[in-house]
Amino acid sequence: VLSDEDKTNVKTFWGKIGTHTGEYGGEALERMFLSFPTTKTYFPHFDLSHGSGQIKAHGKKVADALTRAVGHLEDLPGTLSELSDLHAHRLRVDPVNFKLLSHCLLVTLSSHLREDFTPSVHASLDKFLSSVSTVLTSKYR
Repeated sequence: VLSDEDKTNVKTFWGKIGTHTGEYGGEALERMFLSFPTTKTYFPHFDLSHGSGQIKAHGKKVADALTRAVGHLEDLPGTLSELSDLHAHRLRVDPVNFKLLSHCLLVTLSSHLREDFTPSVHASLDKFLSSVSTVLTSKYR
């Protein structure tokens, strides 16, 4: 459960990402594919090379969904319901992949926003991404 401090940290930090959300989302996806090659199995039709337009486009989708979630921290299940259905029923993504992408996103964000990525912000973002992962995997049950 996100505390009021966590919510403030997440909203404030996410605001500092600004127009880079898509860029960072794509970088996090590429990092995930390189670090955890089994995650590539869900993207057999993608060009997975460095700088791929398809990775960048999907990274932007991921980042846009997270931006929506940041704007609706009080109702993550409602905000992410359609994505949960999509990933659980149609795409059948292994739930562990959400944790892997969350980790890669944290690494990416910390590398770009070092000064703002304090231990408390790190903890809040980790809790936020964990909450998002929980919601996205809720329809698997």
